[in-house]
Formats: sequence, structure tokens, C-alpha cells
Amino acid sequence: MSAAGFRVGSGVDVHAFSDDPARPLVLGGVTVPGAPGLAGHSDADVLLHAVVDALLGAAGLGDIGALFGSADPRYAGAGSAVFVTEAAERVRAAGWAVGNVDATLVAARPRLAAHRAAMAASTARLLGVDPADVNVKATTTDGLGSTGRGEGIACLATVLLGRADPPTARP
Repeated sequence: MSAAGFRVGSGVDVHAFSDDPARPLVLGGVTVPGAPGLAGHSDADVLLHAVVDALLGAAGLGDIGALFGSADPRYAGAGSAVFVTEAAERVRAAGWAVGNVDATLVAARPRLAAHRAAMAASTARLLGVDPADVNVKATTTDGLGSTGRGEGIACLATVLLGRADPPTARP
């Protein structure tokens, strides 16, 4: 990454819990056992959805809805890894490299502390960055709002991009 340019993007996603008892909870590409899943057109991975919006926003490439709309049948039940991979490829093609990702999950339930490292590692793998460059936190809202009432989960993500170094010419 060169010092010539940096860009910051933010992403937010919120999903309610699903009424389907068989739907798994997937966060950062990690299945959280024993927890209710989130409702959504895809796997409803709020962490990866927020990261995708942050990536695309930082690179000036739109948002997740424009690329992977919920009305598109190709994405019904899709794993959000598909979205992250495609967004990361577009970011690289635009000449940017991921510097770091910081994400905050907002949920009254389930307890997520035991899964944060796995979520960060999975997200880093999808982005092709070092796991130390992805931080995942979890917090509650002390009973306030829909997440505080345990109705769903939200995620806020921030991504730093830097101009990718130009390829070195080979003799």
C-alpha cells in the first residue's frame, strides 16, 4: 500500500431473527451453534453485509443492494462469502488494497464473545488479508431499540483502503 491515497468506508446492516427454527445464525461466515438464525434473502450475515457496504463505499463502487439485490433470485439463500469475494475483487480491480476492517456487532442475544476470533479469521480469509487486520467486537444496547429487545442483530463496519502499489515490472 502506498501513502498516495487512503479511503475510509462505513457499512451498516440489520436483520431480525427468523421464525424458522432450522435457519442457522451465520456471522462473519461462521455458524453460531444454538442460536436463532436471521431472516433475509441470503444467509443474512449482518457482519459480512456491513463489511461489503464498507468496502464498496470506500472504493466509491456503490452498495450491496445495487450489486446483490434482494429481488435477484440468484442470491436466494446465498452465502455472503460470495458477496465479500466479489466486492473485494472489484475493490482490487479499482486499484485499492484493504488496510484493515473494524466491525461491531450489536446484539442482546446470543453471547458472541466466544466466536469473535473465528469471525475475524473467516472475514480476513475472504478478504485475503492477515487476520490481525480484521477486528470484530460485540456490544449490547442495554435494552434499548430492536437489538436491545433481542429482536435481531445489527453490525457497523469500517474499512480502510489504500492505493495498491503498482505492479513491479519484470525484466
